[in-house]
Amino acid sequence: MSCFGRVIGVIIILVAIGFIVMYSGAINIGATEPHSPIAQYVLSTTMENSVRYHAKDIQVPPLDNPAMIMEGFRHYREMCVMCHLAPGVKATEIHKGLRPEPPELYEGLDEWKPNQLFWIVKHGIKMTGMPAWGPTHSDDKIWAIVAFLEKLPKMNAAQFREMDRKAGPAGEDEDEHALDHGKVLGRENHAKDPPGGGIHQT
Repeated sequence: MSCFGRVIGVIIILVAIGFIVMYSGAINIGATEPHSPIAQYVLSTTMENSVRYHAKDIQVPPLDNPAMIMEGFRHYREMCVMCHLAPGVKATEIHKGLRPEPPELYEGLDEWKPNQLFWIVKHGIKMTGMPAWGPTHSDDKIWAIVAFLEKLPKMNAAQFREMDRKAGPAGEDEDEHALDHGKVLGRENHAKDPPGGGIHQT
């Protein structure tokens, strides 16, 4: 048998094995089961290279405007903190139950550039809990989130609480689920609590 024939034979065998595994149901897709090291490597490498490829031509605007950073904080507080946490915020049930486990963004974002963060926030990541915020948020709002994310790893719990105090309660134009999300920060009812009160600490 020629070398080409062997290659074709191996490919056919691998495809057959793939179909057998896919239709057998033997793979545990439950979120309580961690990915195997091989699956984790394949998924992570594919995701990282995809983000870098699709984000390479995105132009980054200035991200140092304090008002922009504060707006990004408000969005992060209402949409992101329950999964990605923050300095002084306890791990939530959502964070613990997702697979893959969402990264705790305040611990560092060295691997991602601002244009790549913008692409991730706007388009989301398939087969994870990361939603695409582009369909519901303008580019300006997404850049505001990126501006805050650039500051987040440098913040401590006291600084995060201070931003929460300055930001005040969620406004009427915030995410429609803001009241539920506020429970993560210790606000059972934004309308009754004082601005920024009651962030749960670790």
